[in-house]
Amino acid sequence: MSAQTFHTAQPFHLESGEVLPGLEIAYHTYGTLNRHGDNVVWVCHALTANSDVADWWQGLIREGSVIDPEKYFIVCANILGSCYGSSGPLSTDPRSGKPYYRTFPQVTIRDIVHAHVLLRKHLNIERIHLLVGGSMGGYQVLEWALTEPARIGRLFLLCTGAAESAWGIAVHTSQRLAIEADPSWEEAQPSAGARGLKAARAIGMLTYRNYQTFMRTQTDPDKEKTDHFKASSYILYQGDKLVKRFNAQSYWLLTKAMDSHNIARGRHEAIEATLRQIEQHTLLIGITSDILCPPEEQLLLARHMHNTVYHEIDSPYGHDGFLIEFEKIGRILSTFLEEE
Repeated sequence: MSAQTFHTAQPFHLESGEVLPGLEIAYHTYGTLNRHGDNVVWVCHALTANSDVADWWQGLIREGSVIDPEKYFIVCANILGSCYGSSGPLSTDPRSGKPYYRTFPQVTIRDIVHAHVLLRKHLNIERIHLLVGGSMGGYQVLEWALTEPARIGRLFLLCTGAAESAWGIAVHTSQRLAIEADPSWEEAQPSAGARGLKAARAIGMLTYRNYQTFMRTQTDPDKEKTDHFKASSYILYQGDKLVKRFNAQSYWLLTKAMDSHNIARGRHEAIEATLRQIEQHTLLIGITSDILCPPEEQLLLARHMHNTVYHEIDSPYGHDGFLIEFEKIGRILSTFLEEE
């Protein structure tokens, strides 16, 4: 495993028209690039993850597993706007010598992909054998497949869609309202908006899981209770846990980036026609109980992309199932890769 940071002083132009005077991208690599350069697996992560994919997806990425660093050269880059080492609200603005905080400009999924492309070039990767992403990571995969089609071999997409849904935008707006209601939200300090972030995480947890999950795992056996319920404790715990490891200003910024996702934007085609431009052999996985990005989103992809294999996993874990059901996912992915 190698954790590194790529630095460039090259101005980075954003879709908004604003320009970052330079860029930092934190990334991890695992394994070795072979002499043909054809064993690259690039994983794009979701909202609050980081570049250490072997840590948060260890069921799939480890020695002896389907994405084995003994076989593949695995790359995962922290996304632009995050707080885990890539340029974002906690980074220093070289023009002022102070952290950006709320002044960091708005970014889109397309901007995030363009940052990935810079890192690809820096690592001298000419071709990505398999490009992987779940949820927001899948947004990046679809955008990248359209941006550099000749560089991408195969796609692996989980719990994702061609554009952010009205439901997803409504959820994110609710989360941002929670952050904005925190009086400290716009302060120039790393802990700004922490209480709002806790509330935003609570909203998110309701969409990452579902009614059945909470009923099964968080129902109190004590019928005499009138307060301090198990479900309440769980939500408070999850909020506190995120506050300890993430930044509210990055969270606000990245939910905006998710809302920007629409592969047809600027391409003068409808979503369906844009999907037909994607030629790569693609594995799609949906999860039956996912209420944030339900299977109908993946089925839209399957109907309009030319070369797809679709599997639906029956899982009680909702949207988070793509991080939890690694045994089922691993078996499906292994079969897909063996078809080569």
